Amino acid sequence: MNPPSPVPFFLSLLGLLSLLVLSSFLPAADSQDSTKIAIVVGPEKHAPGTHEVAAGGRLMAHCLNTSSNLKDIEARVLSSWPTDRETLSSTKAVVFIGDQFPGERLADSARAMADLKKMTARGCGVICIHYATGLAAGDVAEDGDHPLLHWTGGYFATRCNHHQSVARIFEATVTPALPMGHPIHRGWETFRIRDEPYTRNWFGRDGLAEGAFALATVEFPPDQPTREIVAWAIERPDGGRGAGITMPHFYRNWERPELRHLVFNTIVWAAGREVPEGGVQTARPDLASFDPVSIDPKPRVKAKGKAK
Repeated sequence: MNPPSPVPFFLSLLGLLSLLVLSSFLPAADSQDSTKIAIVVGPEKHAPGTHEVAAGGRLMAHCLNTSSNLKDIEARVLSSWPTDRETLSSTKAVVFIGDQFPGERLADSARAMADLKKMTARGCGVICIHYATGLAAGDVAEDGDHPLLHWTGGYFATRCNHHQSVARIFEATVTPALPMGHPIHRGWETFRIRDEPYTRNWFGRDGLAEGAFALATVEFPPDQPTREIVAWAIERPDGGRGAGITMPHFYRNWERPELRHLVFNTIVWAAGREVPEGGVQTARPDLASFDPVSIDPKPRVKAKGKAK
């Protein structure tokens, strides 16, 4: 009896090796256990180097996906409101960045707001960054009520009839709000930064609602300083969480590790994840790699070449 030929075995082994090599070039399948975070970029018209919402969205997704002490995070950037039901049903937190709250500024804002109502009812987190915390008079009821007030605990009132918040660029000393010890406070302490942390934000006529609390404060104005809340959060009755952080105005400030700790700790917490001891660790980002119009502030130029 002749011994079996080694050729079939060799071909099988070669086929297996080929599959292994090919699989190394294919994207990994989404994990069913991963925490999905949608970063929704709204419209903006600010000068280069300020706001930079598209680049800021890409930067946030990169930092979350590459954090050295987070696992199973899937953050992706969306330039429009999603239409597929899977995204809407599986997203654990929505991060908004743009000029005023994108839920009211996107082309399909009515659908976005209706979807957000359903998503928050099942406990989806909502986080607004800088001007995305903003609502205008036409967005809110006469008494200042709006879903964002309940989803995140507060908002920046832009020329509203019931209240007017303040936007001012200054050298701010940002302090973790008392009492200390909240998971969002992990990894950062009081820091000084030149930015535009909004003050006199609106939390309702009676102040912070039940479940809402301050995350960070500044003293403003410099001549007669009072303690102002510039970042806040809420644990909602629906079981979800929300937050507003009124920085950064300047794109360059994403380099500040204290600010990144505050932002990324907040996003992770609002998504229902445990904030790591020492805070979410992110490497200093290469700002140019996220394709901003400008890293540093530049005057906005009109079509005829005149600076605004």
